[in-house]
Amino acid sequence: MKQYICILLMLSLLTPAQASQKTDADRLYEQEKYEQAAQAYEQLLAEQGTAAEVYYNLGNCYYKLDDIPQAILNYERALRIDPSDEDTRANLALARSKTSDKVTPPSEMFFVTWWKDLCNSLSITTWTTIAVGAFILMLLGILAYMFLSNLTLRKVGIYTAIVLLFAVVLTNLCALSQHLMTRSHTDGIIFTSAVTVKSSPSESSTDLFIIHAGSKVEILDNTMEQWREVKLEEGKQGWIPANTLEII
Repeated sequence: MKQYICILLMLSLLTPAQASQKTDADRLYEQEKYEQAAQAYEQLLAEQGTAAEVYYNLGNCYYKLDDIPQAILNYERALRIDPSDEDTRANLALARSKTSDKVTPPSEMFFVTWWKDLCNSLSITTWTTIAVGAFILMLLGILAYMFLSNLTLRKVGIYTAIVLLFAVVLTNLCALSQHLMTRSHTDGIIFTSAVTVKSSPSESSTDLFIIHAGSKVEILDNTMEQWREVKLEEGKQGWIPANTLEII
């Protein structure tokens, strides 16, 4: 019992300290001490784990320091946690406009784009909250149908339950989609100023094309120690040295 009390006391003392650490980092940013602020945010992430707001602020620091690859990396990490944040999306687009490679992603079927936009319109926490609320209301509708004597109220209850069943399924699918995206580590950002993409994992293989710092790639094969097979958003693919990119 004493051990549990000690743990609770430690947690209660830790939370104000963490908030203070975040406030100190924010103050450094406001004072335009971007390098120091970036270090403070990095330490915050190392000690407390991932947080969309901290990644966003860290991306802003690196953008101010003109370190575009780091800015893009941290904006992307923020969006993995909260893809609904419009400020992060806007800043990411601004940072990507400063890269050398201007990539036009291939067109998608309209329903694929619609589904992605729907899933990214809210955070995973919000989707989960809506799903739980819809499930509770659905149960109330079923109970109304089962136990009320008034025929009109029973009909309202069962029809409402059917609609809410659809809502429960939809919101859970959106939350699951975001959860899988958050746990995915198949994308990376190029950090080397220029990388020659090879036809195979060998320096002597054929040069295919060159990509530059800040470009986003999908990692197709990471089984080799020194090389990664990657694919650009526009569809081109090849092999690059593993140390030229950072996984999102």
